[in-house]
Formats: sequence, structure tokens, C-alpha cells
Amino acid sequence: MDLEVTPTLRIPAAELEWRFSRSSGPGGQHVNTSDSRVALTWRPESSAALTDAQRERVRARLGSRLVAGAITVTASEERSQLRNRQIACDKLAALIAAALAPNGPRRRATKPTRGSNRRRLVAKSQRSETKQGRRRPPVD
Repeated sequence: MDLEVTPTLRIPAAELEWRFSRSSGPGGQHVNTSDSRVALTWRPESSAALTDAQRERVRARLGSRLVAGAITVTASEERSQLRNRQIACDKLAALIAAALAPNGPRRRATKPTRGSNRRRLVAKSQRSETKQGRRRPPVD
């Protein structure tokens, strides 16, 4: 099953690597015998689904998450391996979509208002008076 990241980007199932292991948490006796924890790995460098520009953007945005050139997400929230597989797919798709999304609008620099500046200075002077009142009186 291919992973649909956006309506225009599908990652072929052949590029996805699945690993299963025993999950911690609830499940009773069944949890000791089933491998319900899912780890999904994808290598963006060798992916045919991405253009060169998209590959560069993923590398720049997810560089800290890449381990040996691969992105790995895990899911062990549910008792069912099938449900955990779906959760892992959703996590990976959201991660890639966020990495490929365009930057938001730039912040417009603003100045503090005259009133907020005055309030800040008044609060500073009140704090100063409070601290001066705590000092020892000068010895004459």
C-alpha cells in the first residue's frame, strides 16, 4: 500500500521498511506473544517519489531526525499491530508534509507602544523602590 503524503506526492510501498517488536503497556497475556509495536523507516535520499528540490528541502528540515539517511517513526499506542501500522503511516506522512510545506509569512518588526513602554518603566521604578526599602540603613 503506497503512502499518500499530499494529493500530488505518493511514496511507493517498496520504499517503506517495516519492523515489528513487542510493545510495552496494557494487553494482558496476549501482549507477551504479539509483536504489536511498529517501526516505519523511509530513506528520502534514495526515494524516487521526490524531486531534487523536495529532497533538499526534506534534508534541510529533517536533518536532525535523519539517522544514517533514514527517517524512522514508531507506534505502539494501540494493542493491534494493524492499527499501529496505520498510526505509523499517518505520523510519517504528517512529518514529510510538514517538511515540504512552504515557509509561513515573515514576522513584521514592530515597536512597543508608548503606553506599554511607560508601564514597563513605572513597574521597574516600583520594583527598585521595593528593593531599596530592604537595604540596611546607612551607618553614620
